[in-house]
Amino acid sequence: MEFIRWPGPDDRSRQKLTTEKGQVKRFVVQYEAYIEGKWRAIVRYDTAHGYFHRDIIHPDRSTSKTEFSAVEFAEAFTQVELDVKINWRRYRQNYFEEMRKWKT
Repeated sequence: MEFIRWPGPDDRSRQKLTTEKGQVKRFVVQYEAYIEGKWRAIVRYDTAHGYFHRDIIHPDRSTSKTEFSAVEFAEAFTQVELDVKINWRRYRQNYFEEMRKWKT
């Protein structure tokens, strides 16, 4: 199942959830912002490689990875949705600040 949520006019959260027999097997939640004429991935939570982690994506396209302790993927997905809903403005602001530093 895939869907998009719109926390702001130039902001979206793309979400993909895979279940088997009612159990969450995989997910991706990626917050993106429309900046300078294109959609830019800013933070991505996923369960790739079999574990729950977050990638902060920097303007130079490098990433900072944080691995989280083992939790049920369904619980993790709920936590991630809430995090993006609450913190998308902060993620966007941090990205803008990095862009300014990167461009100078």
